[in-house]
Amino acid sequence: MGDTLLALAVAIFAGLMLSRLAKLLKLPAVTAYLVAGILIGPFCIGRIGVGGLGFNSKEQIDSLSILCDVALGFIAFSIGNEFRLSQLKKIGRQATVIGILQAVITTLIVDIALIGLHLIIPDKFPLSAAIILGAIASATAPAATLMVVRQYKAKGPVTDTLLPVVAIDDAVGLVLFAISFGVAKALIQGSVDIISIVVNPIIEIVLSLILGAVMGFLITFFEKFFHSRSKRLSMSVAFVLVTVGLSMISEEIGRVHISFSPLLSCMMLGTVFCNCCDFSEELMDRLDRWTAPIFILFFVLSGAELKLSVFTDVLIVLIGVVYIAFRSLGKYFGARGSSTLTKSCPTIRKYLGITLLPQAGVALGMAQQVTKEAEKVTEFAVAGDIIVNIVLFSVLVYELIGPFLTKIALTKAGEIDPEGKVSARKLSK
Repeated sequence: MGDTLLALAVAIFAGLMLSRLAKLLKLPAVTAYLVAGILIGPFCIGRIGVGGLGFNSKEQIDSLSILCDVALGFIAFSIGNEFRLSQLKKIGRQATVIGILQAVITTLIVDIALIGLHLIIPDKFPLSAAIILGAIASATAPAATLMVVRQYKAKGPVTDTLLPVVAIDDAVGLVLFAISFGVAKALIQGSVDIISIVVNPIIEIVLSLILGAVMGFLITFFEKFFHSRSKRLSMSVAFVLVTVGLSMISEEIGRVHISFSPLLSCMMLGTVFCNCCDFSEELMDRLDRWTAPIFILFFVLSGAELKLSVFTDVLIVLIGVVYIAFRSLGKYFGARGSSTLTKSCPTIRKYLGITLLPQAGVALGMAQQVTKEAEKVTEFAVAGDIIVNIVLFSVLVYELIGPFLTKIALTKAGEIDPEGKVSARKLSK
């Protein structure tokens, strides 16, 4: 226990110190936290094996997964707070169309590229892996995007459209993954399972939205009994934790899988809360300060999980480069085409696609689902290993350069002050 606490302290300290270096290099703090995780993870300092100096093994990192689940819950809750009805009336339809179309276009482009690669090396790259990776490509990481927006206090049409699109992207990604996963299983097993392809993902999305809405109305009701800011903050934290906990429930009823998406549930919780609670903005400001250390730990742990060994496999690097290149094209042109279709302003058309490149938690979750299936169906073993390694490779690349590209795009769009933040010490003077 002592070694774990020391490792967590080192993680926060390393993240903070590298963020100072990142500021000098004009890089987002998120990138610094991820690099800090790599440095103190099992592939660098952690390899020395000194307890408390870093994370010595993947098992030690996995034992702290509850921290990552909680952090993602608060991140999703914060994104949900951007869905105010006054704002949704202006960009709701626009964001919905862009969110759906860019995800579908990205999946199609990556599918075409990877299926072409399968035809070239059919023995080493299964068709099922190509189809599943196409769906995983649709997922975008809300955490890195939100942190960049917050760090630089970005404001403007691109930012206003970006956060709802990232939220919608998660729901669309779940559906696309379920369909592609079902098709891949049908190719291997020779039978189509409509329940897995259609019913289960719809149940997951609907139940997640219902859970989030119910918890949102409950938090609004109970917050009224308290007038102290600290107690209202504690109530908000409690409800996010309850929602994350409930969304982890998973049951099998016959062939129907009852499950929830923690991201969608907490997003809906934040949406209902910000629209029903009169003092939600004040509470969110206080909550942002309270969750800062948790977010640092989340990204440092994410960096520590990245496997540098994926670079040693030439085949994985080759497929990974193709995947990254065509996913990037899909996100950029998908967002550009759909924003043109919805007659969005020129800055949205030009820069939105670049801000959608980061990829992490949701994609890794999808890859893990494939791994679990591979344990049941031996035919999935080869495809499962390739998918996990490709996703790890792409996450390593995207998480290191994605936040930086997001910052550049928002700066070019005129939504980030190029001079950056003013020091709190200077303000106090």
